[in-house]
Amino acid sequence: MDLTTAVVNFQQARTLSAVQIQVARKVLDMQKLQGAAAVRLIEAAAYTSAGAGDALVAAATGLGGNVDALG
Repeated sequence: MDLTTAVVNFQQARTLSAVQIQVARKVLDMQKLQGAAAVRLIEAAAYTSAGAGDALVAAATGLGGNVDALG
């Protein structure tokens, strides 16, 4: 193998490596965004279920049904 072929092969390997690193970085960024979205979805579900539970308890027990909120 002559010097020119070695240099060309080295440059190709270097370029391919840089592309693979950029793709891996993009994949990790997307996974980070998806993880954050999943956490927000779980938090929203917990908040919604807690609020729905309070509303069901109030409806079942009649609590708050006779409160004069208008003054």
